[in-house]
Amino acid sequence: MRTSRSTLLLGSVLFCSASLLYLGMSGVECPPKSHRHKWMEMRLSQSANQNLSLSEHFPEDTPLIFIGGFPRSGTTLMRVMLDAHNAVRCGEETRVIPRLLAMRATWSRSVKERIRLDEAGVTDQVLDAAVRAFLLEVIVGHGEPAPRLCNKDPFALKSLSYLSHIFPKAKFVLMIRDGRAAVHSMISRKVTISGFDLNSYRDCLTKWSSAVETMVTQCMTAGPERCLPLRYEELVQRPELEMKRLLIFLDLPWDRAVLHHEELIGKAGGVSLSKVERSTDQVVKPVNTEALSKWVGNIPEDVLGDMAEIAPMLSRLGYNPHANPPDYSQTEPLVPGYNLSQPLQ
Repeated sequence: MRTSRSTLLLGSVLFCSASLLYLGMSGVECPPKSHRHKWMEMRLSQSANQNLSLSEHFPEDTPLIFIGGFPRSGTTLMRVMLDAHNAVRCGEETRVIPRLLAMRATWSRSVKERIRLDEAGVTDQVLDAAVRAFLLEVIVGHGEPAPRLCNKDPFALKSLSYLSHIFPKAKFVLMIRDGRAAVHSMISRKVTISGFDLNSYRDCLTKWSSAVETMVTQCMTAGPERCLPLRYEELVQRPELEMKRLLIFLDLPWDRAVLHHEELIGKAGGVSLSKVERSTDQVVKPVNTEALSKWVGNIPEDVLGDMAEIAPMLSRLGYNPHANPPDYSQTEPLVPGYNLSQPLQ
C-alpha cells in the first residue's frame, strides 16, 4: 500500500513538473480536464470495477505504438497516415514525453543522484511505475479514443530501450531519411533543436549522425519483432507497399484509408493537426515526392566534400555520401540488421 501511494504521489509530481516545464516554454494553457480525461473516463465507465487505477486499466503490456526519428524525417507524415486507420489514434506531438524521458535518463546516469534516490526509497521500480503512469496519462488523455494508441514525439526514440522495458508489448516505428535532406529542411524552415547551430550545416549534420546512430542502435537491439525502421524515401515512392508492411508489423488489418489521410483531416475520428507543428502545411497534401531532393544545391561545397566524415551514418544506412543526389528510386528495403546490401547510388 505504501509503495502504491508513493508511486501515485511520484507520478503526480512528475506530471505536474513536466507540465509546468512545457507550459512555461510554450506559453499555452492546460486543456480542460474534460478533454484530458475523456478517454480514461470512457474506459472507466465501461469497466466493471470503477475503483481500478489508470495503470490497471492500461497496464504495462498495453500494445502502444511509438513513432520517432530525427525531426524532418517523415515522422508527422507517418503518424497522419496511421491516424487515418480506423483502429489507430496518434494525435499531435505531446512535447512533454521526450523531456520526461530525458529527465529519467539523467537520474540513471548520475551515481550521486542514484544513491540519494535509493536512500529515499525511490527505487527503479517506483520510478518506472511513475514514468509509465505519466506517459499513459498523456497518451490516453490528449486525443480521441481508439483501439490502438500511438504516440509521435520524434526524439522519444532516443529512449527506445527504456520504453521497450516499461512497455514490453509496445512496438516502435523509426523513420529514417537522408540526413542531408532532413538537415536542409530543418535549417530552411528554422526548426530549432536544442544544441543545433542552424547557421552551420556541418554542425547539424554531425549531430544528425550522432542522434540517428543512437536511435538506430537501440532499434536494432530491440529486434525486428519490436522495432521497424522505415525510409521516408520509400514511403513516399511506394506508400501502399510500405504501409502494408507496417500494418503487418503492427498486427493491424489493411485499411486503404491510410493512403488518403488528407481526406480525413479535421473529421471526427480522422486526422487532427496542430497549428504550431512545422510539418502541418505539408501533410495536408496527399503523399508526394516533392521534398526528396530539395536539399540539392543548398549545402556548402566544403561540407559536401567532407560528408562521409561529417555524417558517417549516411553510409551505414545505405545512402551514398558522395552522390548529389542519390537515385532514390533505386533504394533497397530498409530492414532490421543495420547493414544494407546495396548503398543508394
